[in-house]
Amino acid sequence: MKRRVFGFGILAALALPGCASKFRTYRGPEVTGIVVNKTASKMYLLHHTEVLKSYDIDLGFAPAGPKQFEGDGKTPEGTYFINRRNPNSAFHLSLGISYPNEQDVAFAKAQGKRAGGDIFIHGQPNDNKKLSKQKNWTAGCIAVKDREMEDIYAMVREGTVISIYA
Repeated sequence: MKRRVFGFGILAALALPGCASKFRTYRGPEVTGIVVNKTASKMYLLHHTEVLKSYDIDLGFAPAGPKQFEGDGKTPEGTYFINRRNPNSAFHLSLGISYPNEQDVAFAKAQGKRAGGDIFIHGQPNDNKKLSKQKNWTAGCIAVKDREMEDIYAMVREGTVISIYA
C-alpha cells in the first residue's frame, strides 16, 4: 500500500508545473509608491525612497505628451492611485489607475471632448500576443511581461500612489 501512495505522490508532484498559478505571494517591504518615467520606458516600485523593483514598459501608441482625450493613444501624466484589481483581465492581470481625475475631466470637457478612462498597468494580451511584440502598443496603458505583472499584482495594493512623468 505504501508503494502506491508514494507513486501517486510522485505523479502529483510531476503534474504541478502544468498547474502553475498566475497568483503569487509577496512578503517583502510594502510598496508605498510607483513611479513611471515615460521617456525612459521604465516603471519603479518603491518602498519610500528605496527602489524595490524596476521594469521596462510599453506605453500608449502615441507616447509623447500627456493623455488628454479618449482615443488619443497617450499614457496619462500626473499623480494618480491604484483603484482596482482585475484578476480576469484580457491582459493577463491588471491594476487600475484612477485616471481621469477632476482636472483631466474638466480639461477634456472644456475642449468639447471626453477624457477617456480604463487606464491600467497590465500584462500581455490573452488573445493576440503578436500585438505586444511591437513597441508602445497599448491604447494608453502601461504594459509589462506577464511574469512581471504577476509579481506587480502580488506586491501592489489598492490605494498605492502612482506618479507618471514624461
